Amino acid sequence: MKFDNVLSEINGFGKFQVKLFLIQMLSRITLPCHFLLNNFMGAVPPHHCNISTLEDGGIFGNLTPYQKLLVSIPTEQDGTLSSCQMFAKPQFEYLSGNRSEEASFVECQSGWVYDNSTFKSTLVTEWDLVCSRKGMNKVTATIFFIGVMIGAPLFGFLSDRFGRRRLLLVSYLSSLTFAVLSAFSTSYVMFTIMRFFTGMSLAGISIISIALNVEWCSIERRTFSSVIISLDWTLGNLLLTGIAFFVRDWRMLLVVVTSPLILSIFAWRWLPESARWLLAKKNAEAAHHYIAKCAETNNRSKCIDTITPKTLLESAEVDTGDKKYTVVDLFRTQNIRKLAICSGIVWYGVAFTYYGISLNIAGFGLNLFLTQFIFASMEMPMKIGVYFSLEKIGRKRSQMAALLSVGFCLFINIFVSKDKWIIRTIVAVLGKSMSEASFTIIFLYTIELYPTVVRQNGLGYTSFVARLGVSISPLIMLLEDVWQFLPAATDCAVAVSSGLVASLLSETLNTQLPEFIGDIEKPRNKSTRKMVIQ
Repeated sequence: MKFDNVLSEINGFGKFQVKLFLIQMLSRITLPCHFLLNNFMGAVPPHHCNISTLEDGGIFGNLTPYQKLLVSIPTEQDGTLSSCQMFAKPQFEYLSGNRSEEASFVECQSGWVYDNSTFKSTLVTEWDLVCSRKGMNKVTATIFFIGVMIGAPLFGFLSDRFGRRRLLLVSYLSSLTFAVLSAFSTSYVMFTIMRFFTGMSLAGISIISIALNVEWCSIERRTFSSVIISLDWTLGNLLLTGIAFFVRDWRMLLVVVTSPLILSIFAWRWLPESARWLLAKKNAEAAHHYIAKCAETNNRSKCIDTITPKTLLESAEVDTGDKKYTVVDLFRTQNIRKLAICSGIVWYGVAFTYYGISLNIAGFGLNLFLTQFIFASMEMPMKIGVYFSLEKIGRKRSQMAALLSVGFCLFINIFVSKDKWIIRTIVAVLGKSMSEASFTIIFLYTIELYPTVVRQNGLGYTSFVARLGVSISPLIMLLEDVWQFLPAATDCAVAVSSGLVASLLSETLNTQLPEFIGDIEKPRNKSTRKMVIQ
């Protein structure tokens, strides 16, 4: 009897699993809030140079506010005020409609004046991250994702060594601590450092929670449970939109979106450890304890009479002794090495394109809140479609189709001018939906591809590669200064390339989860699906 058969006997998706998912939801809804927070926290409001230095106690002081701007700040081709330049001295002839071709321009001398009608304060207004310093605004997102990139393999390794449950608590506590410290930062440097550690801590929640959830589900319910789990991201996305609409100060926004972690810390006591991990560590007594609790909660107590610690150990089949697995083991044998390389490339493409679209919501010609709401709302029906796609055509072809569709949508938008914002937004929403589908698929796909003994290492490694792409993604938007279509063209090329690489991965539909590295060096065993009697 394999462990998947044990789970099926005690109901692989019952009240026990629902309780587990709901507890995990408290922490998982904070992930999109932080990962997409820069859309609001780093928003750039309309601004122009502070012209108070031009006050001369004479004519200038008697002008109306409109006239002062007229004689002090040049206009762009579209008629808007320049954001980064001002006249060296007032051009009073502009009051009579005369334009001087010899007027000299200078950079803003005394800072900027910001339009606070939409946001009370953002990172940009706090530390003047505009004009020559605008790259520093993108860098805050990059540094955050570098933290996620480093945290993913670290927490993956530690959770494979010390267990899922303990490391989740560490992630909860550290994420809450560093997020609150970020909100009370007194300087730009302090803020970026705190965001780095926040990202590193949140990586633990991201990769450990989904693995723990899927490891408690039987084969016949694995696809359904994975899609249900992914809805946490959609709920968090909608939550971020609502909170950001009502909380317009970046410090308070950061505190509010982090607050669900307080509930997660209190609810942690009811989280079970992964029975799969316990068996991989030969801790059959503890595994039996949680299996018995699962059977009792799912009203399958009679089944536990035939399941003993000994039979659980036998379900693991292979004796690995006291071997400690690391990321290095992902590259030791031929099949797992191919898996590590290909899955890493696919993860890079999925994350790079998803955040390339998600962190550029200001570029579609709509209100920030409306665009974010549309993006989030489209995720729900898309994930329903993902469920049927995974069940009917499998993981590999679904992953390929999603990534290639993202590339196609990005390619179309290159040729749609910005004044046609309705068409751009429709195509962008379709592309965003497909990129969200690719993310939903890749999490389940990766968990099914990697063996239990290195599953968290595998998730940590692939998340590391993915966050490498994410950390670069915000900076790619700066390439529009070189060629306005270069960011979209880059995203398109990455999506198509990673979609083609996905064709090299194995299909995992209806196969048993591998427990040891040797399991993927031989053909996968198909599972006979059966109805679970409630």
